Amino acid sequence: MTARDTDWDGVRLHVVTGKGGTGKTTVAAALALALAHSGRRVLLIEAEGRQGIARLFDRPPLPYEERKIAIGPGEASDGRDPGGDVYALAIDPEGALLDYLHMFYGMRSAGVALTRLGMVDFATTIAPGLSDVLVTGKATEATRRRQPGSASGFAYDAVVLDAPPTGRIGRFLNVSAEVSGLAKVGPIRSHADTVANVIKSPQTAVHFVCTLEEMPVQETLDGIADIRAVPGMQVGGIFINMARPALLSQQDLKAPPDLAAMSEALHAAGLHDPGSLAAALTAELGEHARRVELADRERTELEAAGQPIYELPLIAEGIDLAALHRLAAELRDQEAA
Repeated sequence: MTARDTDWDGVRLHVVTGKGGTGKTTVAAALALALAHSGRRVLLIEAEGRQGIARLFDRPPLPYEERKIAIGPGEASDGRDPGGDVYALAIDPEGALLDYLHMFYGMRSAGVALTRLGMVDFATTIAPGLSDVLVTGKATEATRRRQPGSASGFAYDAVVLDAPPTGRIGRFLNVSAEVSGLAKVGPIRSHADTVANVIKSPQTAVHFVCTLEEMPVQETLDGIADIRAVPGMQVGGIFINMARPALLSQQDLKAPPDLAAMSEALHAAGLHDPGSLAAALTAELGEHARRVELADRERTELEAAGQPIYELPLIAEGIDLAALHRLAAELRDQEAA
């Protein structure tokens, strides 16, 4: 297998968060594909139950079951360095609780009975922190799961968690604090501490997805501050999604448009009403210049955070599997995976 540099050597759990509308799930899926190279096995987990992963990969709704959904890129066209496998799992608190009862107590049948009685919904409603512990617990269990015979010794070489939005990522991941009001000792507390030991270690990185707009950038910076405030948690990269290229140079953008020359050129091209068309193009040019200026200003704000930054282009025709592979290739080229 081909060795290559990556910014995240040693990281096995990649937590992806971002403000709503920034394409968080798309970036998580592209990252999973990028990580699934050279025969590596990657698990992509959805934590919010929206079935966004199934839609991206054009699959039926995912059950609470790990199943293969895609093949990652190979490193060589001759087949000597094949792509790996991407598995997906849609987590729900009910399924995670059944897993928990089965793994620690051998009580899956009792858990099913509790579910039918509505006790799981009751428990997670009165103790919302328990739901987060169960969801993060499943992600860390998959990260820690051993598999004899695999090259790494683990069932998965990497786990990508499509996590809740930036506004609550700190609370979602700080499971020890969340569970402290539920249990000071006992198996729930022990389970939460095991989860925290993975999340608050070098093998976990929290990545932020944003667009170059004021509110997403501010939420990203606030989220980074929240993660840095929790001892042991590692801030990952900043993924600028849906980046638009500047169509003109900085010099051209700053130069005042010559309306008369533009109108004359449009007239020479045989276009109808060149004066009105030139005025419309001038307004469009001004809007583009303002958008580029805003993007540059917000990019500078993000750079000040001191984390690796990756840029993914806007794909105007929409996101399908081919587009995900294109984004994954961008991430590989930028050494994000």
